[in-house]
This record gives sequence, structure tokens and C-alpha cells, in this order.
Amino acid sequence: MSQNTLAQFVDTTATKFGVPGVAVGVWVGGRELYACHGVTSVDNPLPVDADTLFVLGSVTKSFTATALMRLVAEGRVELDAPVRRYVPELSLPDERAAAEITVLQLLNHTAGLDWRMSVETGEGDDALAAYVATMAESELIAPPGARASYSQVGYNLAGRIIEKVTGLTYERAIASLLFEPLGLSHSSFATSDVMTRRFAVGHNLTEDGTPAVARQWKDTRANNPGGGGASSVADQLRWARFHLGDGRAEDGAQVLPAEVLQRMKEQTVELRGSTLGDAFGICWFLRDVDGVRTVGHGGSANGQFAELLIVPERDFAVVALSNAGPDGGLAFNQSVVRWALEHYVGVVDRDPEPLPFDEARAREVVGSYENDMMTLIIATDGTGLTIECKIKPEIRAATDTELPPDLPPADLGLLAGDTDEYIVTSGALKGQRGFFTRDDNAVVGVDLAGRSSKRVPAASE
Repeated sequence: MSQNTLAQFVDTTATKFGVPGVAVGVWVGGRELYACHGVTSVDNPLPVDADTLFVLGSVTKSFTATALMRLVAEGRVELDAPVRRYVPELSLPDERAAAEITVLQLLNHTAGLDWRMSVETGEGDDALAAYVATMAESELIAPPGARASYSQVGYNLAGRIIEKVTGLTYERAIASLLFEPLGLSHSSFATSDVMTRRFAVGHNLTEDGTPAVARQWKDTRANNPGGGGASSVADQLRWARFHLGDGRAEDGAQVLPAEVLQRMKEQTVELRGSTLGDAFGICWFLRDVDGVRTVGHGGSANGQFAELLIVPERDFAVVALSNAGPDGGLAFNQSVVRWALEHYVGVVDRDPEPLPFDEARAREVVGSYENDMMTLIIATDGTGLTIECKIKPEIRAATDTELPPDLPPADLGLLAGDTDEYIVTSGALKGQRGFFTRDDNAVVGVDLAGRSSKRVPAASE
């Protein structure tokens, strides 16, 4: 499959979804293929190229986890050790949990920590230390080790472990442990560094459907370990190739033992009803697609989306970066990944078919659900179910920065079986899967994109 074929698909798909700028990279048959389309910004347009930096969002977690695994390989960190061995000041409302949470539980999202914390701790070198101090008020969603639930909080705490063990800031440690030895010269965290290069800005749709520049470029410094990295498609493809390899950099230097890289791709905990994967390895989402194991991670920022997927048994990787909100950017990335899997690897990724509408089952799940940041509203008009995702008004009111827009209601269908799983069938989250949780047979929570939300009791309850 030629570079021209990839470029044609990328151009057509980016135009279809109205994405201002995209960058795609594929590693297949020992070759790197690139296709870039559009511009960095609708206000100040420059052509996107393979070295243009995009905000990675949660793909950054792969840097954090790999850096920690390098410290494990060097004997400086133990995966099964309690986090307090390295961050003794860690405090949580549940003292027993604070003492028990392990490093591995942070890396495979089983620590029981909530998704996010809406706190601002500045841009100084003490940002992560101050963030961890605020965790004293962060309630757990489950006991440590009880279940997997995706947590930005956990990865920011993992970043603090890196700081404490290395004596460096998180950003400097990642540069020293990974960026420099692997030659990732177009990857950074600092806005002052990124602004000297070509970089993409995010875009969200206005009321009339045209893309407008998102004014908050990336999240706060304390969120860097969980989602604050910026990188180019060329660097991300090099990063993917490293994780497909034997732990050596391109100059032959051994950065990680091969068995440590392999361990990151082995299942540590099962995931239920998630589009993102069937299981977590160490950081990585693991998913069997058409009988083939895939390993990857996605990321979202304000008006930007990133996707990295590798297929180890086929020595294959695909990276997609886009600078539009979920209606455009997320849909574009998912389309590219599915197309690349089918056309280069022969793997077809299909969504499950939802069941016909069942009003009795629908009534069981209708209601409002919330986590630290979001409210999810499940509703029915008697003919179908919808899901609506909103950032809490108090979160918007408490921040001076622009946050992504709320997502309008989208269709949702329940899936076969007795596991209370569902799939979103329209809108920006089309194809996303999740499940409802029960207690004494009553629905008490919902998971979407690996994040848990608790049901809010109705006024009559």
C-alpha cells in the first residue's frame, strides 16, 4: 500500500470531518509512511508537517509509565511497593488506602482514585507537590485493587514518584530518561519551548458549525504526567517503534531491557465493556481485534485528539493526530486507525450491534450520573436511549481558562447479554462502549471511556 493511498484517504477523511489539520504516520513492512493535511490554526495557518507538535493528552501517560519502568529496571522503584515509600507525604481521606496503594495500581488504574481533580497549583516547579497535597480531599471510588477505573489523578501521582526518586522535575526527568536517549527532539511539555516550533492549536465548533481556535492550549503543569505532553507524528512513530522493539534506541543504546517493554504489554487487569480495550497492561490498553492483539493509547485535549496503536505480532504501528473537537478530531482518528488496520494488516474492527429498544430495561438506567468533573445524563423518549455529557457548572465557574464544550445528547443502545453493557451509536462519541453497575440489582453507576460515574439519587429517592 503506497504513501499516495494513505495521503488520499487522509485528505478525504479530514475534509469529510472538517478537521483543520491532521498528521498521520504508519510503520509497516519496515517503512515509515506519513500523510499530513491542512493547517495548524484557522486564525494563523501554517501547513501541518511531520514535525508539527500536537498536544497528546493522555498518550502522555505512556511516557510516565515507561519512565517509571526504567526506574524499576534500574532497581530504584519496586512496582509492588506502596506509593508512600516514595511519596511519604501522600494523604487521602481513607488512611488505610493511602498506606496500601502500590505503584503498579497507579499504572494500571486500579488504585481506586477518581478520574480528575479540578485544582490549580500554578506553573512552578512545585506544581506536582502542591497537587499531591490536595489529594487529602480526594475521595476514592473503590478500595485499592478492587477494580480498574481510568484515573488522571493516579498518573499525576506517578509523576510525583518520578520527581522524588530522580530529584528532578517531572519534565526534566522524562527528557533525561526518554526524550534524549531516544532522539525524541520534537517532544516537550513547556509552552516556552513549543512556541519556538511549528505547533497545532485546538479547535472547537461554534454555534454555526465553523471551527474556532480553542484558547487554552493545554492543561495545567500538575496534569503533565497524565496528559500534558506535546509531540509530532514523526516522534510518535519513533516512540511506537521503540515499544515494538527490544528496548534499544536507534543508536544501539539499551534504554530498557526487552523483557520490561514486553511486561508493559502483558495483561495486569481485565477491563469490562470498554471500547478502549479488553484489559490494561502497564499503562497500555490491550484489545483483541479480529483475533489479533493490539496495544495502544488515545488522548484528548481542548480541541485536539491523539491516537497511537501498535500490533506487536505484525510489527505495525499507526499514529493519528488532529486539531479539532470530538465531532471531527476523534471521528477522524478512529476512522484512520480502523482503515490502517484493515488495509495494512487485514484486521477489521467492527462495532457490536445494539439490541432493539426495551423500555423496561431503559427505565432501569435512566438518570444522572457524576464524577469529579462530569455529569452524564441518560434519558429516554420512549423509543430510544440517549446519553449527554456535561462538564459540571461549578467546574466551569471555578476556572479562568476555556474548557471544551459540552457534548449534546447522542443515541445509546444496550448490548446483548446480562452484563449491562451499551454502545453509543451517534454523535461525537459514536462507537464508544461502556457498562452500568448494580448494587442489590439496582443500577448505581455507569462507566464511559474507562471512567466511573456514580448515580445521583432522584429527588423522590
